[in-house]
Amino acid sequence: MSKNILFTLFLVFASSGYGQTSLQKFIGHPALKHASVGVSVVDMTTGKPVMEYDARKSLTPASVLKLITTATALETLGENYRYKTDVALDAGNPSRILVIGSGDPTLASEAFHGNQQLFFITTAEALKKILQPEKEYSLYVVDNLFGYNGISPEWTWIDMGNYYAAGAYGISVFDNSYRLFFNTTNRNSCPQILRTEPQIKGLTFQNELTLNNTGIDNGYIYGVPFSYARILRGNIPGGRTEFSIKGDIPDPGLMLGETLADYLRQAGIKIGKVETAREDYLVGQCAPEKRHSYRTGQMLCTHVSPPLKEIIHEVNMESNNHYAEHLIRTIGRKSKNDIYADALEAGTTYVSDYWKKKSFDTTSLQMYDGSGLAPQNAVSPSAFTQLLVYMYHRSEFSSAFFDSLPKAGREGTLKNFMGNTRYSGKIVAKSGSIGGVQCYAGYLIDGNKKYAFAVMVNKFNGTRPQVRGAIEQFLQGL
Repeated sequence: MSKNILFTLFLVFASSGYGQTSLQKFIGHPALKHASVGVSVVDMTTGKPVMEYDARKSLTPASVLKLITTATALETLGENYRYKTDVALDAGNPSRILVIGSGDPTLASEAFHGNQQLFFITTAEALKKILQPEKEYSLYVVDNLFGYNGISPEWTWIDMGNYYAAGAYGISVFDNSYRLFFNTTNRNSCPQILRTEPQIKGLTFQNELTLNNTGIDNGYIYGVPFSYARILRGNIPGGRTEFSIKGDIPDPGLMLGETLADYLRQAGIKIGKVETAREDYLVGQCAPEKRHSYRTGQMLCTHVSPPLKEIIHEVNMESNNHYAEHLIRTIGRKSKNDIYADALEAGTTYVSDYWKKKSFDTTSLQMYDGSGLAPQNAVSPSAFTQLLVYMYHRSEFSSAFFDSLPKAGREGTLKNFMGNTRYSGKIVAKSGSIGGVQCYAGYLIDGNKKYAFAVMVNKFNGTRPQVRGAIEQFLQGL
């Protein structure tokens, strides 16, 4: 039977009700003419599908993948899990201060709108009361928990070096990102570089940026982890005395160590050498007998993160890639505690195995990161609705998961989605978009109507606003 006849039969069947007319219009939308589309809508009261279209097809999810990462993190770690960063003396060398990372992505983070310097202030205050002012100490930042492959090998070159593709390590600081400021008032030259915030010693830029008249930021920072050479390409708005773009900090562990050293010196503590565990870790890869480079001695202080439910709220509400990458590696390291085992690979393997044990069909899942940035990620719409139904009805952490999702038309990444419609505030969902991908998955709750849904569009030929509009029209027809 030809595909055209099958599609015609599908449309005849679909017209029987349950809002299927909106599905016909959606599938036939001109902006989706050449797209791969998948739809799954499930009634959470009965557990039965309301409508489906290629619901078991593996499609690129973009940031909707964060639903899987955050659900697994809650199920595995619990909503009250907190990261701990210990500061201690080295038992074998009492003049060496150890900062031992546990993978906390929130150190000096902007996300929680508190005092970003709190970790440095409280640590300096605690150490000032304990350490000897006449003695010189060194700082050794133990940032090796996840190893040093901080980015997915499947991320693209255009993303690497930018803030939204920052590496995830045992120690992170300032969201592992910095702002690069320009003066763009001279339209006859490249933008003038002013400074970075925070200041990063040794960071250099090959400036190939041009100026535009659109007011749109099309500037990109190219670079690889632990390299201090960066290339600037694209274009940024002209006519500004100050304009900034964001990049990733090349070596967050060293950045934290140097910043803490400055605070300790201001507190009257003598600090000499500052180093991280990276060189010792690399040596240990080929010489296992040299892997034990420190021994934890006297504990000086401990910094704890906000609880996991607040971290997950940030991940899903604001689509925070950096936090999501820490979560997938935290899961991986919990399942495989050897710091020389790839934490990302261990995390993605654990996710698949975990849900398989819950009798989920994970055959459509191909996971290469925790944030959804890798174009090679794939999962089906029905896998998402299965996860959503489970988290709503069966998970111990149902409320924390549900509350982490933005309300359509009101907040987070869905603030401008479904506004001024009857479902504004009645849909909570995660959105996802990278090149050629637009997806939404979440819940529609309106009185007795309780649906879990996933709408996934790949390789569309229309504009992104057209595709978003088509998805909005479809959801309004449910």
